[in-house]
Parts: sequence; C-alpha cells; structure tokens
Amino acid sequence: MVSSLPISQVNKEDISSGLRKLGITPGINMIVHSSLKSFGRVEGGPRTVVEALMELVTPKGTLLMPSFNHGAPFKEGGPGYFHPGETPTTNGAIPDLFWRMPGVYRSWNPTHSFAAWGKNGRRYTEFHHRTLTMGPQSPLGLLYADGGSCLLLGVGYAVNTFHHVVETFVGAPCLGLRTETYPMVLPDGRKVEARTWGYRGEKCPFSDGGKYDKEMQARKLQKEVLIGNCRAVFFQLKDCFEVVSGILRKGKDGFPPCSCCPIRPRQVPQTVPSDWDKQKQCLLPDSAAWDY
Repeated sequence: MVSSLPISQVNKEDISSGLRKLGITPGINMIVHSSLKSFGRVEGGPRTVVEALMELVTPKGTLLMPSFNHGAPFKEGGPGYFHPGETPTTNGAIPDLFWRMPGVYRSWNPTHSFAAWGKNGRRYTEFHHRTLTMGPQSPLGLLYADGGSCLLLGVGYAVNTFHHVVETFVGAPCLGLRTETYPMVLPDGRKVEARTWGYRGEKCPFSDGGKYDKEMQARKLQKEVLIGNCRAVFFQLKDCFEVVSGILRKGKDGFPPCSCCPIRPRQVPQTVPSDWDKQKQCLLPDSAAWDY
C-alpha cells in the first residue's frame, strides 16, 4: 500500500508564521514560485497566500512572480496573441490571481512576462519588452542586482527561473537573444510583434532538472520550513548565482561547461534574426520595440 501525507488545512496566520521563520521581513525584494495544492487545503484559497506575502513584504519591499504563458496563446485553440491585461498564466493559481490584483504591474513579454508589486514593481517591469527575457535588465535580473531573494513554496529548484538569468549572464549558447516573435496586444489596443528568447532545443542537464539543489543544501545556503504539507525553501539570489554559474562555467559530473555544450536555440516558425546588439548590450537602432 502506498502511503501519503494526510491533507492539512492552513490559514493565513499559519502561512505568515512559517514565512517569518524563514526570515521574510518588511522591505524585502523577493520572487516567489509556488504550488497552491502543496499546502493541502488553504482557507480562502490563493488569495490567502498572496495576502500573507503582501502583508509580510509590505509596500516598502517588492514581490515578484512569474506570469508566463509558455506559448499557450499561440497554440491551436488559443487567441493567437498575448495581452498583458487578459492572458492567464500557466504558472498556477497563486500567480494567476496575483497579476490581476490592484497595484500589480505586468511586463510586456509575449511568453515570459513577470508580475510585480511594491516599491520596485513598476521599475522592474516597465522595459522588459526592450531587453533580454532573462537578462541583467529583465525583472528578475534587476531583482538580483538589488540583492533579492527567492521563495519556493512547494516546488523544487527545477522551476527556479533565476537559473535562466545566470545562463544569460554567462553567455549560454543555448538561448537565443530575442530570436522569436509573437503577436501582442498592448493596453491601448495596438497590435505589435513582440520579441522573446529562443529557448533551447534540448534540455540542460543541470538547470532544467534543478540538479544544483544538493549543492545549495551542502553549502547551507537555504532555509526551509514546513507549512501544512508545503515545503517552503528560501535563499538569496547571490548565493544561487555563485553555485549555478560555477557549474555552467566549469561543467560537472561529466557534462561540459556551457562554452563547450552543443545544445543550441530551437528553430520554430517564429524564429527571426536577433534585434539585440551583443557588443553594446542593447536593442539595435531599428528594433520595432523602440516604438512601444
């Protein structure tokens, strides 16, 4: 017989108490990846989790969440475009409620937009459409520059989007620099062709599987608590950067470093030449993104 944990029930105070134990305090800048069902039953559903996070972070800090759609709008049966004020996220119930809440900004990236609330919410998101999807000036790159943190609620390191920022920093050749284009409808009703990254054609043996978790644990770079049935893990982005960049630059377990890896960006009908100047680290002068 296969045994399983009994279904727990948690409320806002349970969640807040657990997060305080991790060291989450007012004024913190933090990204959250989450699974609602990992808690068991949450009194009040995803709103309870979001409100607990907002109350702890306060408007003096910044709360960032992924609001990606992973290309769902462009598949058969989808609307064929991304709209930052309408398109659901495929990242789960918690971020799908979060991006819709008052005072939350959502960036303009057709497949991998971020949602942010608090002190730096607007600054983190307003120019995402003019930079690299996971680059230094992306919402998550700016969070890292501000000494930000990451909270994993019931999910593992495989969904930690920050490792893509590290890949971009080290120049991983498997990611296209703004090499795919998709229709996006802006809040003012204009329809534009928006750029996003060209994702790799094959899985990375390290980051896609979150296989750096043991290194994070061995170096004691994370804290964790149990909230109901949810394993909550908290760490600093600078520590994660050190671990992941070391693996990508040197290789590990028989796999080569990024510079020698044969994996390259995928080729799809939406693939186009990059509009990014690698030398100057900015958009090319003729990029359409300058117009919106």
